Amino acid sequence: MPKYTVQFLPDNIELTVTGEDSILRAITKANIPLNASCGGKGTCKRCKVLVKKGKVKSPAGSEQEKGYLLACRCYPESDLIVEIPEESRLTEHQVALDGGLHLDGNGFGNEDTSVYREVSLKIAAPGPNSTESDMSRLVGAIRAETGIEHLRPTLDMLRALPRALRQAGGEVTVFLAEDRENNSVEIAGVEPGSMVNKYYGLALDLGTTTVVVHLIDLGERRVVDARGAYNKQAMYGDDVITRIIYADEYPDGLEKLREAAVSTINGLIGDLAQGWEIEPEDIKAAVCAGNTTMIHLFLGLTPTNIRLEPYTPVANIIPPVRASQAGLDIHPQAWVRCVPGVASYVGGDVTAGVLACGMALSDELVLFVDIGTNGEMALGNREWLVSCACSAGPAFEGGGIRHGMRAMRGAIEQVTIEPGSLEVKYATVSAAPPVGICGSGLIDCIARLYKAGVINRGGNFIVDAGSPRIRSFAEGKEFVLVWAGETGSFTDITISEAEVKNLLRSKAAIYAGIRSMLKMVGLPFDAVDRVVVAGGFGRHINIRDAINIGMLPDMPLEKYTYIGNSSVKGAGMVLLSRRARDLAGEIAGKMTYIELSTGNTFMEEFVSALFVPHTDLGLFPSCATSAK
Repeated sequence: MPKYTVQFLPDNIELTVTGEDSILRAITKANIPLNASCGGKGTCKRCKVLVKKGKVKSPAGSEQEKGYLLACRCYPESDLIVEIPEESRLTEHQVALDGGLHLDGNGFGNEDTSVYREVSLKIAAPGPNSTESDMSRLVGAIRAETGIEHLRPTLDMLRALPRALRQAGGEVTVFLAEDRENNSVEIAGVEPGSMVNKYYGLALDLGTTTVVVHLIDLGERRVVDARGAYNKQAMYGDDVITRIIYADEYPDGLEKLREAAVSTINGLIGDLAQGWEIEPEDIKAAVCAGNTTMIHLFLGLTPTNIRLEPYTPVANIIPPVRASQAGLDIHPQAWVRCVPGVASYVGGDVTAGVLACGMALSDELVLFVDIGTNGEMALGNREWLVSCACSAGPAFEGGGIRHGMRAMRGAIEQVTIEPGSLEVKYATVSAAPPVGICGSGLIDCIARLYKAGVINRGGNFIVDAGSPRIRSFAEGKEFVLVWAGETGSFTDITISEAEVKNLLRSKAAIYAGIRSMLKMVGLPFDAVDRVVVAGGFGRHINIRDAINIGMLPDMPLEKYTYIGNSSVKGAGMVLLSRRARDLAGEIAGKMTYIELSTGNTFMEEFVSALFVPHTDLGLFPSCATSAK
């Protein structure tokens, strides 16, 4: 097989590939984050590149006529120079970093029961006829101070122990790391003297779209900093299904996806360590929350059977692993824990969310909704818990929408449309010139198009709306949100009738999941005392507009609360509190998973929800007066 050299501009990265490697494959080998949301199937048309020099084999098409090629559909036939335009790259993503930890309000108290902590001890010297070892005297002192019975030393600690005991006259600082799998506490280290060390832990939210890392001072029990970024796995597909398929179809697919996740996390760890001028070895523990597929990909576990009936993961409860095994750039012997999951499509991120919002300790009936590429829901209180998940698709993350994008710089995140004049006002991320529209803006857009009379309840454009913003094109009708002269991309930003219907399908899936879950436990919406909306995307949702389009149930707005990134909050609680660790295990153990693909309930609810706000206006009394 002939080999060719490919140079990528403006990165000036050069590598050697074969004629069997697509340009997209070469870009991923070069570790250049590219927007390829369909996983290289040629359907999203986002991986556009410009071949500046050389010959490629590629199917003819409209993109080629404009000078662009789809990277996933062209293969080198000579040495190449390829330019990757800015609009094809995964650029900086707006990530919700909010969320200090408030253990007191959740019944966990202030007791220092972090997964890693230090204890200062005074150990008496052995008597002249003593047969006690240094280790036995140390264990006795730890038990007397902490009440911990099952203690297990590491080899490194044993090597350091004799000198530490004698250097400071028996006064030592011992470092304890909880090892719940072995029902013991690991004596991870010992140093001479009594000291107050700075040592840290990580709470990780490994999301399908974004990754968030909180750096937590384990001594002071507080978040000191946070970082977030898009998940580099996005270059292999927008959602968990496309990534599972990628892992199956390529011999090194699983390893590539694992490397992408680890690289994303390590980049954030490096930023945090540099910002706080600490060494990676100062980070002694990590807790990760993510959906079942993300945890499998992070640890290199095959996800194949998650998407095949009967949808079986390798494991829902993952034993702790050393950081060196997980590939994280922290202390190599640090334990990395994953919050336990429930089922193939309800993972540790939901467990962490239920923990963080306090519903598992509440007498109120709470509905928890995490909205993203996957719609994940839980319902219950201290007595019982049920959960389910549905695929909302990537529309609200910008996938399948021509001018859709994630919440990056220049993304339209708020929209208003004046009835009559159809004048559009908008707000963008970072107040930058608009280049596309993200999920919160799309929800606003659908609600305002309907209210302004541009679309009807089925999402069809109303022909006699009478405005230059409504126009026909090759694939149907579209509405111009922003004229080219106002944009940062110098092209009109539009939304088409087909895209509106795609968004209605996504919102219908969310609502159908919620209603199906309530139906299956025999409860009406009125029984719900509180609705908790979680997730980075959820933070920017206009709840009133989400109700108006029929994505969220028509309940009083005062019942809705926004918790922020509940996944990373729950992970932080697990890191800091033994009670939280116990409760997370209880939540995962007692939560009943409802599989929506069995029976007809979900599909019937989904079809009924494909209208604005719904076919049954009785479910949306606050919207009924304006329904058309």
